[in-house]
Amino acid sequence: MAGALNGFRIIDITQVISGPLATRILADQGADVVKIEPPQGDILRHMGGVAGLSPPFTTTNRSKRSLVLDLKEAAGLETLKALVADADVFIQNSRPGIVERMGLGEDDLRAINPKLVYVSISGFGESGPYSHKRVYDPLIQGMSTLTDIQAAHGDRPKLIRVIVPDKVTALTAAQSITAALLARERTGQGQHIRLSMLDAVLAFVWPEAMAYHTFVSPDRPKIEPVPRRDLIYDTSDGYIIASTVAHREWQAFCRAAERPQWLEDPRFQNAAGLVTHASERLEMMAEVLKTKSTAHWLEVLDKADVPCAPVLTRDDVHLHPQVQENGIIVEEEHPVVGLVRQARPAERMDKTPSEISRPAPTLGQHSDEILSELGLSAERISELRDAGILGG
Repeated sequence: MAGALNGFRIIDITQVISGPLATRILADQGADVVKIEPPQGDILRHMGGVAGLSPPFTTTNRSKRSLVLDLKEAAGLETLKALVADADVFIQNSRPGIVERMGLGEDDLRAINPKLVYVSISGFGESGPYSHKRVYDPLIQGMSTLTDIQAAHGDRPKLIRVIVPDKVTALTAAQSITAALLARERTGQGQHIRLSMLDAVLAFVWPEAMAYHTFVSPDRPKIEPVPRRDLIYDTSDGYIIASTVAHREWQAFCRAAERPQWLEDPRFQNAAGLVTHASERLEMMAEVLKTKSTAHWLEVLDKADVPCAPVLTRDDVHLHPQVQENGIIVEEEHPVVGLVRQARPAERMDKTPSEISRPAPTLGQHSDEILSELGLSAERISELRDAGILGG
């Protein structure tokens, strides 16, 4: 069965993570993503690995085809524009102003393809004092308050050791592109999607992380943040995550932990009390959880219907029975790098299934194939390669 986006073509000149991950999601969902790379390739290719296939590149650019074009040359630009003429989406993540100077701005490409969905991903936005900056994930973590959120009360800010801003931007972009394509199906009109990493992450963190800054009218209810520990607890032989958000979960925990006296504690007689005295509640949980093993607590807390889970490591996550039951981690042979372990598309559609349709391409692997589809003769393709316009 074909994927949900079968029949849509995306011309992708993005590099690194935010853009390429967005288009990989769409490629797994059936879109034909033509990844346009410069002769030296996406810089992500060169971050370790084999034959220009680093682990991040391999998992971020699967299901795509690679075409090398030197966009600094007129013939390269001409070829790209010919591809755009029959495409549905064009996506770029250069700093504001760069593609316009190259002749690849929205106006340039919409003159070729009026129904094009044109996507611009930036770090901080198209205007303003930071719009000119080169951007990587840690900068957005700092600007979006993620580093402040990670700090314990009074501690120095801390980076999350996963590139959350890049990935949140990718998810937002993929959803927005799909929405724009749906709107075009209804109206016949393309549009320009502008998305900054800063905007994507601020929208992402706001619902709960900024709860204390949401009601700002003078007569707003007084809501103040309560300093508290996190929900990772020591056990006698490891760690566990446990959560008692609902009042019934706190009561169940008290019984499972054999602390019936806590049920009478006046601080914890309703949900509001659990929030007001969260710091004390979590410290009490920590003291009792460290007395017995992880296995013990997982068994008794689950039996009591208290939310709980083990803390898995990167070495053993693929071995956990729930992860194996879900089948989210798959292993496939790549023709260049050998056996590759990665996560399949998370969504499971029963009529238009998403899938890893092809392994990540080597640099320019599909150049001849794509240009032949465009109508170029073998002789013309050879001329472009000899002139240094193509690679691979």
